[in-house]
Amino acid sequence: MDAAHIRNFCIIAHIDHGKTTLSDRLLFRTGTISEREMQDQLLDSMDLERERGITIKAHPVTMHYRARNGEVYELNLIDTPGHVDFAYEVSRSLSACEGALLVIDAAQGVEAQTVANVHLAMKQNMVIIPVINKIDLPHADVAQTKAQIEEILAIPADSAILASAKEGIGIDEILEAIVAHVPPPRPTGAPSLQALCFDSYFDTYKGVVTHIRVFNGEIRPGIHVKLLHSGKTYEVKEVGSFNPKPYARDRLVAGETGYMTANIKSPLDVKMGDTVTDARNASPALPGFKEIHPMVFSGIYPINAADYEHLKLNLAKLQLNDSAFVYQPESSVALGFGFRCGFLGLLHMEIVQERLRREYGMDIIATYPSVVYKVKLRNGEMKEIENPAHMPEPNHIEEIHEPIVRAFIICPNEYIGDMMTLVSEKRGSIEHTETLDTRRVMMTCIVPLNEILIDFHDRIKSITRGYGSMDYEPAGYQVSDMVKLEMLVNGEPVDAFSCIVHRNKAEARGRALAAKLKEVIPRQQFAVAIQAAIGGKIVARETVSAFRKDVTAKCYGGDITRKRKLLEKQKEGKKRMKAIGSVRIPQEAFIEVLKA
Repeated sequence: MDAAHIRNFCIIAHIDHGKTTLSDRLLFRTGTISEREMQDQLLDSMDLERERGITIKAHPVTMHYRARNGEVYELNLIDTPGHVDFAYEVSRSLSACEGALLVIDAAQGVEAQTVANVHLAMKQNMVIIPVINKIDLPHADVAQTKAQIEEILAIPADSAILASAKEGIGIDEILEAIVAHVPPPRPTGAPSLQALCFDSYFDTYKGVVTHIRVFNGEIRPGIHVKLLHSGKTYEVKEVGSFNPKPYARDRLVAGETGYMTANIKSPLDVKMGDTVTDARNASPALPGFKEIHPMVFSGIYPINAADYEHLKLNLAKLQLNDSAFVYQPESSVALGFGFRCGFLGLLHMEIVQERLRREYGMDIIATYPSVVYKVKLRNGEMKEIENPAHMPEPNHIEEIHEPIVRAFIICPNEYIGDMMTLVSEKRGSIEHTETLDTRRVMMTCIVPLNEILIDFHDRIKSITRGYGSMDYEPAGYQVSDMVKLEMLVNGEPVDAFSCIVHRNKAEARGRALAAKLKEVIPRQQFAVAIQAAIGGKIVARETVSAFRKDVTAKCYGGDITRKRKLLEKQKEGKKRMKAIGSVRIPQEAFIEVLKA
């Protein structure tokens, strides 16, 4: 199809504002899928996405639409995730489009992630079409939402389309607005083929399947292409588009979005943001994506040591499908060989672990999540520490810098006091608050990343009864009084349980860990001490009591000294056993504690 009749757009929104339902409606209205194939969350192909009701992966799909002017247009849609942990998926999808539908829930209004996604789209100079969704809800407030669009996002609200994806209201208006307002793709003027790789996945039969957006020239089976990052040349075997399932086409021309396969066997050969060009007459590279830096680190180990190679292979396949995820090999005394993995946030970490278990059938165990600290040593050297096991001895450390984030929290007015308490409890400070409208405020706070890892998002939701939302961005490092908390079992440190915490919270965390370990470590023939230590100082202790054989059972009479003599003898034996005995911590104990 000629470029004048092609429109590339994506859908952006806060989590749960109806992106996926709207994309289902657009597919149905354009006849891309029949009524028989219609089902909810059609583009969410993963079980996980359906179970949780969230989009994890961006999904491209090609639709053909006959507009009111009688012309047929090719609409290439990319449905994007809404959660802050998948912002990299969104930024990659935006680079393949010229326009964006901004979906806002009429009942909830503009939320934190809406603001973040609009800024991403504006940076790419995209045409933004606001859609006010869920207008059929009894508590929808359209006038308020329009005011927020103008005040917070600085987008004229008179261009907003009123819709209800569930009821099918306003779908034709949306399609017409896309045709009218989203500009057709313009060729870059390069001498030959230029296509951007914005996503990929691994197919057992075809190898690496790369999602591409063609910016210049055309791509068809049989031609030889070069990937500029790896410098390798391949013969294209198949090109095609999605509807939503992949289907082969004879070629993809400038402006179109689709996929290509070229017998690429190794997942490491394809880099996100790479440019595909003609092998004989190479074009310059397209601007790729900003390198993503993981925020949260955790160790992933196979429960069965023999599965190590299998896990390594599956991590490479998973990284191909999720380029924000990084990993490198590491080993632990307690858990054997495994990988140190980096994620964008806690939900991202949870999803990756769940995908490894489900899609690749891996039995894995993950260590406590941590962040990257910068440690300044007394000799002036700066070290980056992402694994507590690599923390230098306290006497070598000058100061520890921890990563901080700038969090934007939007909440109803009546919960400001509770939110301030939560932020100060998490060692954060509030920079400023601004009133968004009569009901809600936006608080900008500086909080240590370490503190928002585990339960911060859940706490915001429970305090504000589900009306609060948050988004965050990295804000550098600050000097903090951090310490390494070690757990000793029978005097031996167990590296899987060690973590870096703030000095004020170390004692409470040590006590909680010791109590949990006491429950899961099986009793031995001797008493086992479980201790939490900071440097050489013990801050908490629990004792697993010993099994005791009743050695006085045969003494049914006579002097007490006979009984005492037997008990003393037993005591000596226990002492000897404690000196030479070692405690084997079962794998289940690690899993239980790391779950907690």
